Amino acid sequence: MSPSVERLGLLESVTMPSTYVEHELPNGLRVVCEVMPTVRSAAVAFCARTGSRHEDPHVHGVSHFLEHMCFKGTHKRDWRELTVRFDELGSIYNAYTGKEHTVYYGWVPAERVLAQLELLADLVRPRLPTDEYETERKVILEEIAMAADSFDHRVWAFLHEVAFGAHPLGHEILGEKETIAALPHEHLVGYHARRYAPDNMLLLVAGAIEPEEIFAAAGRYCGQWQRSSNGVPAGAAPEPQLDGVHRLQLEQFQQQSLALIYPSIPYGAADEELTEAFTALFGGSNSRCYWNIVQKGICVQAGAVWLAYQDCGLMVLYADGDAERCEQMLAALREQAEAVCKSGFRPDEVQRVKNHRRTQLALEAENPRTRIMHLIDDVEARGYVRTTDARMAAVDAVSVKALSDHLAAYPVTGEGLLISAGPRVWP
Repeated sequence: MSPSVERLGLLESVTMPSTYVEHELPNGLRVVCEVMPTVRSAAVAFCARTGSRHEDPHVHGVSHFLEHMCFKGTHKRDWRELTVRFDELGSIYNAYTGKEHTVYYGWVPAERVLAQLELLADLVRPRLPTDEYETERKVILEEIAMAADSFDHRVWAFLHEVAFGAHPLGHEILGEKETIAALPHEHLVGYHARRYAPDNMLLLVAGAIEPEEIFAAAGRYCGQWQRSSNGVPAGAAPEPQLDGVHRLQLEQFQQQSLALIYPSIPYGAADEELTEAFTALFGGSNSRCYWNIVQKGICVQAGAVWLAYQDCGLMVLYADGDAERCEQMLAALREQAEAVCKSGFRPDEVQRVKNHRRTQLALEAENPRTRIMHLIDDVEARGYVRTTDARMAAVDAVSVKALSDHLAAYPVTGEGLLISAGPRVWP
C-alpha cells in the first residue's frame, strides 16, 4: 500500500518538506497521517462526517445520542472493558459532536499508537445495547435540562434558531426534550449504519508514527466495514436570515446579551486568517472593544465571534452586561464597528495580533492532539492539509490593507440582524 502523497497538496510547505501522507482503503475510508519525528507521542482520531445538520426533524439529537452510545460497549468489549483499556494505554481521550461532524480521539505514547487505533476502531462500531439505551436517554435529557439553565447556551441556541430558521443548522446539537424522549432504538441503529459508513469517515493520525504501519493497521481493523450503498447525502446549504430584530426574554438571568450579525466567509475560505485577525483585533485582549467598551465600564465583555460552517459564515459582534445598559452597549458596539470599517486598524495593532497567532501556531504544531484537530478541519473544509509553514505564511500575509479590503467586502456596519436576550424585553 503506497501512500498517495500528491493528493494532499504537499508542495504547500514554505521552508521544509511536508510530512503528510494518505491512503484510501477499498471501502472508501480515507486515512491521513502527519509524521512528527521530534515528539514522543501520537494521537488518533476517527471523524464521522455527520452532526446535527444532517438530522431529520423527528430525530433531532440522534448524532449526540449515538456518540454517547459508542462508549456503552462493542461486540468485543463491554463499557467497563472499554474504559479500562483506555486507561491501560495511558490515553487522553474524548469525543464530541458538532453541527457537521462527530469526532472520537485518543492521545498516547508513540509505542501504543496501533493499540489506540484498534481500540477506537472498535469503539466506533458499537453494539448499541438496548439495556444501556434507556439509561443513556435519561443522561441526555438531564444534559438538555442543564443546558436550559445556562445563559450562554440559551443565547447561542437562540442566535442559531433565528439566523438559520428551519434549516438543520438552527437546531440544538443535544436535540429537544421531545425528540430525545421519543427516539426509538432502531432509529439510532439505522442512523449509525448510514452515517458511519467508511466512505463518510476519516481516520487521522499524527505524531511519531510510521505511516505504512498505520495504513496496514487501518486495513486490519477497518477494512471489513461496509461502504454505503447509495452514497451519503451532504445536506442542503443554508440561507441565513440576517435582518430584523429578535428578542428572547430570559427572566431567570440578570445579564443581557446583544449581538449584531453580518454575512462572513465559510470555514476554509482564502480569507480565513484575515477573519481570525479581525476577531482578535476587534474583541481580543488589548482590542478595540476591550479598551473602548469594557474598560470604560459599559459592559462586562464585548467582541466578535466568527461563526463558520463549510458552506456559510457569519460575523457576530456581541456585548454582554447590565440589562439597563442595552442602549449604551449597542451604541458602543456600532461605534467601534463603524470606526474600524472607516479607518481600519493601526500597524502596531495588527503586528501584535500576528505575533500572538504565530506563537499559537508554533505551540500547536508541537502537539499531536492539536494537529489532529487541524487535520480534521483542513480535510473537511479544503480536502487537503496545510503545513504549519503554510499557516504561518497566511498569518504573515495579514496586513492593514488586506484587513481593510476584507472589511470592504464583508462590512460589519448597517442594521444587520440584532439579537437581544436577557431579562429585559428590548428594544
